[in-house]
Amino acid sequence: MQISVRVKPGSTKGPLVEAADDGTVTVYLRQRAVDGAANEALIEVLAKHLGVAKRDVEITSGHTSRLKRIRVAD
Repeated sequence: MQISVRVKPGSTKGPLVEAADDGTVTVYLRQRAVDGAANEALIEVLAKHLGVAKRDVEITSGHTSRLKRIRVAD
C-alpha cells in the first residue's frame, strides 16, 4: 500500500496522525528535521497508527521533504 504523507516536524501537537477526506495523511511530530530524527519518528508513529511493525513501513521518496511517499507492506 502506498500513502502520501505531509510531515510537520517540531510540532507541539505531536505525535498525532490526521487523515483527510482526500486520502492524504498529516503527521505532527515533536522531533525536528535534524539528522533524520523526524524520519525515524515518522516511521515509528505510522507503524503504531497502522498496527504494523516498523520494518514494514518505508519512505520511498521525499526523504528531505515535508511531503513524503510511504510504502506499507501488507
